[in-house]
Amino acid sequence: VQLQASGGGLVQPGGSLRLSCAASGFALGDYAVGWFRQAPGTEREGLSCISDHGLVTYYEPTVKGRFTISRDNAKNTVYLEMKNLKPDDTAVYYCSAEIHHVGCTIVQNGRPYWGQGTLVTVSS
Repeated sequence: VQLQASGGGLVQPGGSLRLSCAASGFALGDYAVGWFRQAPGTEREGLSCISDHGLVTYYEPTVKGRFTISRDNAKNTVYLEMKNLKPDDTAVYYCSAEIHHVGCTIVQNGRPYWGQGTLVTVSS
């Protein structure tokens, strides 16, 4: 039973990346999913989330308009499309599942599943 985040890498400012969060051993469609990141020397912060059915999404102001969260429950996967990346977006990105029957949150406590993180580096 695990979440696997992938898709990170080195990208130039203004570039794009798509992160994936794949679940194994459980049905990710039963959970809301959030994306978080932690830059060196900072606390982990919540960025975006999507409800279990995909109808509700939320974005923090720092990423709204640049990042898009989506999911394909048939593939047991949630995605984070990131565009117009900035050096300040450099961080380890994590996905996490939560039980939420209406929408989603980026509250970090009490989440049963966390992925291991994937590093995104935005640099020229």
